[in-house]
Amino acid sequence: MWHRILTLIIKELQQLLRSPQSRRLLIMPLLLQLMIFPFATTLEVTNSTLAIYNEDSGEASAELIQRLAGAHPFPHIKMVHDDAALQHVIDDQQASLAIRIPRDFSRRMAAREPVRLQALLDGRRSNSAQISYSYALQVVQQFSAERSLHPAPAALVIRNAYNPNLEYKWFVLPSLVAIIATVGCLMVTALSVSREREEGTFDQLMVTPLTPAYVMLGKAVPGILVGLAQGSIIAAAACWFYGVPLTGPLWLLWLSMFCYAFSLVGVGLFISALCATQQQAFLGVFCFLVPSIVLSGYIAPVENMPLFLRMVSMINPLTHFIDASKGIFLKHYGFLDAWRSIWPLLVIAVVTLGIAYTMFRRRSTS
Repeated sequence: MWHRILTLIIKELQQLLRSPQSRRLLIMPLLLQLMIFPFATTLEVTNSTLAIYNEDSGEASAELIQRLAGAHPFPHIKMVHDDAALQHVIDDQQASLAIRIPRDFSRRMAAREPVRLQALLDGRRSNSAQISYSYALQVVQQFSAERSLHPAPAALVIRNAYNPNLEYKWFVLPSLVAIIATVGCLMVTALSVSREREEGTFDQLMVTPLTPAYVMLGKAVPGILVGLAQGSIIAAAACWFYGVPLTGPLWLLWLSMFCYAFSLVGVGLFISALCATQQQAFLGVFCFLVPSIVLSGYIAPVENMPLFLRMVSMINPLTHFIDASKGIFLKHYGFLDAWRSIWPLLVIAVVTLGIAYTMFRRRSTS
């Protein structure tokens, strides 16, 4: 029996890799995403234009403008000279942040009196505008503290745990291990059974001595292997090419990756059991993939979501594997730490595989 299962697995792998086009479809998207994602999905603001309307002509405002111009997030400073021009640079998206310096700024700073500056943010680009505002606020606060005779009695000193220099690639690449493995594993698994139905070989497969459970196993293993291979390539590139530290054990990353691929196989076979054609299976993968990425915490923290969506994210395998991947890469996770994310993956795998097996068996006997 095991020899027959192995033969089925080899047949699936040969069918997957039989043509140059199929091999390119497995490798080229992986390489493209590896080259593009770490640079495209950045949260840094390094090429932003800052608009300044300076109504003051004193020494303090000139020094503040020089400090803002010397800050690395603002390589471009656009000076405006009236309210209409200030509004125009925001309306035309020439700048996501504009600062107005009042006419009595230097006098109040010299007299140690409180003074307020106005910041105008482009709400259409709220994320980059808020980040630019944070950079500008740090410059203004440091400038104000140096000029004050009475420094604040307490101050916050920032220390970024696990990512001290806020390298965005350290955040992106551990998540990218999960996302790319998701695409490959789901596509291979979801298209396998629907391809058999479309090509008319599904009935032939059912008359073999293999039971539906063994057929599912033969369809699942290639998807797991593809997911492990793609995830391992991304993890290796993250460490050796992009310099992301792997602080946890490598075997634990592979174990988490295997459990994640195991849960994805259940989802893929469930989609495949529902679909009669490869086009339907592809659409089913797409319908699962986009919400799973949005609900995983990769784009926005799960804690900020409404209660209902937080509950849905708990049955999303991508949520748990991203947590495990980041922990193993950056937080020196051991087995007990990673187990909190691994066991939900095993539960999801058991449930989805059970449902897929029931539907698969019902389809095979009908």
